[in-house]
Amino acid sequence: MSFRLQPAAPARPNRCQLFGPGSRTALFEKMAASAADVINLDLEDSVAPSDKETARANIIAAISDVDWGNKTLSVRINGLDTPWWYRDVVDLLEQAGERLDQIMIPKVGCAGDIYAVDALVTAIEAAKGRSKRIDFEVIIESAAGIAHVEEIAAASPRMVAMSLGAADFAASMGMQTTGIGGTQENYYMLREGEKHWSDPWHWAQAAIVAACRTHGVLPVDGPFGDFSDDDGFRAQARRSATLGMVGKWAIHPKQIALANEVFTPSEDAVTEAREILAAMEQAKANGEGATVYKGRLVDIASIKQAEVIVRQSEMIAG
Repeated sequence: MSFRLQPAAPARPNRCQLFGPGSRTALFEKMAASAADVINLDLEDSVAPSDKETARANIIAAISDVDWGNKTLSVRINGLDTPWWYRDVVDLLEQAGERLDQIMIPKVGCAGDIYAVDALVTAIEAAKGRSKRIDFEVIIESAAGIAHVEEIAAASPRMVAMSLGAADFAASMGMQTTGIGGTQENYYMLREGEKHWSDPWHWAQAAIVAACRTHGVLPVDGPFGDFSDDDGFRAQARRSATLGMVGKWAIHPKQIALANEVFTPSEDAVTEAREILAAMEQAKANGEGATVYKGRLVDIASIKQAEVIVRQSEMIAG
């Protein structure tokens, strides 16, 4: 372990982030009543250029008018390469109420992108006397973004979460696919005449997890485009959870339950984690640094692994 310990990520449930376009106000109450931990009201890809201003006004009104309960409330602004993003930030912070928790910044390519938004947000907060600091979550959606992922994770104390946007990322990388997440038909290995599919997103997700964990940011899995494929969603979510991601996007309401299922530790997993902690406590009392649990060696590193599962379970229950 380095002398400089990695900071802890924010302690909040983030199993499912539910997205909905700001142009469809009829969805807002349903989103608020859902089982998602995070709500992302969208001003970017799901909103047509002609609807941008109307969607922005809808979201500003809904931030105060809708009862969002204890959910994390976020708004995805437009990209910094568009003429809309600055007005998204200015109007949200000058006109919306204090209920807004964070801003999602799409297509981040370098730390300078975060600096630009941070400078604007900080100035508006000071000018308007806002008492609640706005947090940032970002989406890695380009070759530049993944190349600079660690500096992006460290770019601002406002940073709380980071996701992989598979579609734009694939386009930026020149990947020959139109799929959004999941395994890809032509990404396979051949052994003895049989195809074995691997995960083309794995390396990028692992890079995001490492950058996030280094700088105390929550790593979140992005969208899974085929919302008719529950098994495919579960498979990708389980891979992401195993890698260390804390949750996943839902682009359709039916994906909420799937995300919550995967990213909530099972009773069996929590029981085993508590038993490992108890076994190690007994080992320490006996002056031992390791012990055997169910036929396998457990040691101090096992304590850290078990504590992750127990803390996550207690946070969700709380």
